[in-house]
Amino acid sequence: MPVTIDTYNKIKEKYGNISSWALWAEHADNRSKIGMDDISFFDNPSHETLQLLNPNIILVGLNISEKILRTFGNFHPDKSIAQDYKTRFAIQGSMFWGAYMTDIIKSYEEKISGNLMKHLSKNKDFEKENIRLFKQELLDIGSKDTIIVAFGNDTYNILKRNLDYPIYKVPHYSSFIKLDTLRLAFTELENAI
Repeated sequence: MPVTIDTYNKIKEKYGNISSWALWAEHADNRSKIGMDDISFFDNPSHETLQLLNPNIILVGLNISEKILRTFGNFHPDKSIAQDYKTRFAIQGSMFWGAYMTDIIKSYEEKISGNLMKHLSKNKDFEKENIRLFKQELLDIGSKDTIIVAFGNDTYNILKRNLDYPIYKVPHYSSFIKLDTLRLAFTELENAI
């Protein structure tokens, strides 16, 4: 069932500064970083855009590396050094295009995942609170028959030890991975689901 404009606006209001959707503006070269910062279509989404949104497939990262200043700017960086463009290339034309995107750990800015994992190992209640927030987020976005795809081992391990949803793993887009390798991981996953 498509996301209505009312639901979209509620999600935008509550989660717009920490989440996004797996949609990017069309550009001739989706193998490059060109156009990753163009999220103007999220401002007043067209009927066609709303039809593409899928709150039942959730792509999950670990955490934000720095504060997100643009609504639905997560996974749509305005800096050319980011590796998020690999995700755009990997999922274009697949069942994952239009999926909801979020992080399992909220409001914790850290560029080095090892530092976050150390923090979690010393702060079990912090992890539990973030799991609670994630479950509430899934309810709020209206996710049904939820399929969760974790980017990387750390995210996968946190999700797997805390949730009973089907959880799948793909390599993290910021790792040293070729575009075609990440695309193949998503293709294989789509064929397996």
